[in-house]
Amino acid sequence: MRTNADIVIIGGGITGCSIAYNLAKKGVTNIVVLEKRYICSGSTGCCGAGVRMQWGTEMNCRMSKFSTEFYEHANDILEYDGDVEFKQKGYLLIADTEREIAQFKKNVEVQHACGIPSRMLTLAEAKEIVPHLNTDILLGAAFCEKDGFLNPFKTTDAFHRAARRMGVEFNTFTTVTGITVENGRVRAVVTDKGTINTPVVVNCAGGFSHDIAQMAGIDIPVYRERHQILVTEPVEPMQDPMVMAFGLNLYVQQSPHGSFIMGRGDANEPRDGRCTSSWRFLEEMAKTVDNVLPAIGKLRVVRQWAGLYNMTPDRQPVYDKSEQVEGFYMAIGFSGHGFMFGPVTGVVMADMITGSEPRIDASGLRLSRFAEGKLFVEPSVV
Repeated sequence: MRTNADIVIIGGGITGCSIAYNLAKKGVTNIVVLEKRYICSGSTGCCGAGVRMQWGTEMNCRMSKFSTEFYEHANDILEYDGDVEFKQKGYLLIADTEREIAQFKKNVEVQHACGIPSRMLTLAEAKEIVPHLNTDILLGAAFCEKDGFLNPFKTTDAFHRAARRMGVEFNTFTTVTGITVENGRVRAVVTDKGTINTPVVVNCAGGFSHDIAQMAGIDIPVYRERHQILVTEPVEPMQDPMVMAFGLNLYVQQSPHGSFIMGRGDANEPRDGRCTSSWRFLEEMAKTVDNVLPAIGKLRVVRQWAGLYNMTPDRQPVYDKSEQVEGFYMAIGFSGHGFMFGPVTGVVMADMITGSEPRIDASGLRLSRFAEGKLFVEPSVV
């Protein structure tokens, strides 16, 4: 392990690997990434793997469009020998209230202004796309055929390998135990394998980002929250798009090998960092999917797992540098959307850290928005 680095990135998920790649691409030569387990072992590896452009705010639409267009060509851009397995089979967003329908219509207007090919659907049109959808409980839907899902492990591996080829050092199974700050500046990162002297630290630690910030004497308004997913037995292809409902609280997709992957939110999930599975989730998920997609409700569950969402007060990420400690940067608080924002996160943070002209406007996601009461409200989140 190097004992000196220009930049140390903490976290080996999609965020850390994308930032490392983009920094190396801009000519930064002495970068170290620290990961306490293995690459993609945290929130990225536990995610639902969906990527959508159907958001309700212009900034999120433009950022997700940037990432989607990158993913369309990721194999070539990253010179990956494998395949990130990007399947653009769409997202079908369903609504069961007039309020949601009105919001969907507003969202589509914003999306069209950003060049996103989304559209409102009648219930008959929605049922043509997903025949086993229970439209009796719905009022309408929205659809974008360019949305889809990827393999999170292979996608993160593609960024990881591309960064390594450009000289980035990755140290796995290496735990950060402290950050040395002197006279208001980052000086070093202390690990269980040794100390790395560095003037710049990038906090990409996901569910552990609050702990990392505290090591530098910085308090950030994020918390970790367990989110669970289950997977069914594989069956013949029967559903192309991801089906997502905000009010009904679910997302369901069929993977390339036939299993259905599904999840839902729960405000009562524990915030103590546990990644265990619960009977409550299994029961509520079964009830929800049996109501919305009854044919899937008959399938057997193979397994379930949990990961950590790194949550902020407005459920939107933070891209910023600390005003308290010079050299401390953060890409945190993705609230479940870190994987789909992976490519754009790398670009935003690489520009910020190197002092380059921003290629993507993410100024609304500064840390100071919480203290200033300028929360960035996105209406379309599960």
